[in-house]
Amino acid sequence: MTAAEPPRTPLAPENPLSTRSFIARPTRGTGYTGIRVQLDGVRSHHLPLLLAAYQYKFGRDIEAMSRHLIDDVAVGWDELGTDLLDDAPPALVTALTGGEHWPSRTLDHLITPDGSPPVRMSVTDTTADEQDMHWGYVLHKEGVEVISLLHEDIGPIVSWSTDPRTAFNDHPAAWSSLDSPPAIRASRGRKPQSAPAAAPPKAGTPRPAARR
Repeated sequence: MTAAEPPRTPLAPENPLSTRSFIARPTRGTGYTGIRVQLDGVRSHHLPLLLAAYQYKFGRDIEAMSRHLIDDVAVGWDELGTDLLDDAPPALVTALTGGEHWPSRTLDHLITPDGSPPVRMSVTDTTADEQDMHWGYVLHKEGVEVISLLHEDIGPIVSWSTDPRTAFNDHPAAWSSLDSPPAIRASRGRKPQSAPAAAPPKAGTPRPAARR
């Protein structure tokens, strides 16, 4: 009889997968423009980091957050790390990471086969399909739009006031633009001291019909 494995924390950096994703800012209509993130693009990894970063590190300043994650990146992101949890309450950081810490890493030092400088890995609503993106995270004023690109070109919006410890469904088919974000369960434990009041995930304003 084997001992039970300890529960994994939401952001455990074990076995990072090349789940291709992007972080973007909205443009006209349902459009967007952003930057590629190479690793671990699933919701259970990106959403806690993005929600906590907005609430604490960037002080609810969506423009400052967008500049850091999109505009100031020369090539692209290899992965997003726990530095995005700077200024978050220690109890929240521990709940999300289990005490593990790893830095965000960019692809600025990427070496191309012919030795030429790497090209910025931009992603837009017109190029996401051809780049075989799996997931998109669009930073709106009211929340982050989560797009399951295997199924739709738009997605539901997770309110910025959502508790970062909320567990979301990672199945691509669960993220329909016609439904609310699919939370598996509400956050566990007591709310960290000084944390913003949490609100249930909501779809935000009605979304236009999918582009496909």
